[in-house]
Amino acid sequence: MAQLSHLDEQGRARMVDVSAKEVTSRIAIASGTIHMRAETLALILEDKIEKGDVFSVARVAGIMAAKKTSALIPMCHPLNITAVAIELTPQKEPARVDIEATVRVSGKTGVEMEAMTAVAVAGLTIYDMCKAVDREMTIGEVRLIKKSGGKSGTFIRKT
Repeated sequence: MAQLSHLDEQGRARMVDVSAKEVTSRIAIASGTIHMRAETLALILEDKIEKGDVFSVARVAGIMAAKKTSALIPMCHPLNITAVAIELTPQKEPARVDIEATVRVSGKTGVEMEAMTAVAVAGLTIYDMCKAVDREMTIGEVRLIKKSGGKSGTFIRKT
């Protein structure tokens, strides 16, 4: 088993020193899903949620979350993110919104955590905006789909 890079020789948490790493173009794509009642999805699609345009607000929240990841996840490095895209795809059977975040950076460390944070916060924002009509929504399946760049190369989820 590989040694965890966020632990020193005594097993104490530390931030990894990336100063000697090469700057490369890096990209990460993550996805997740928020499940809801069919009636809730219909209200979103008809723009009848009292708090406003659910998809626009969730998209902005996801972008902001990607940029703030290092403030939320203790060992993440602050990154100069060059692009964030959030795709929200409604699905009727079963009723849900599929969320995908693509994050890019030219840097010394990857953006996997930023992409997954963007997905999670976009889902939480949808929940927040719709909770008055559906408290049974569930957010899940947040996962890395693809990442490229850096020494470890490309990862593509098989399933």
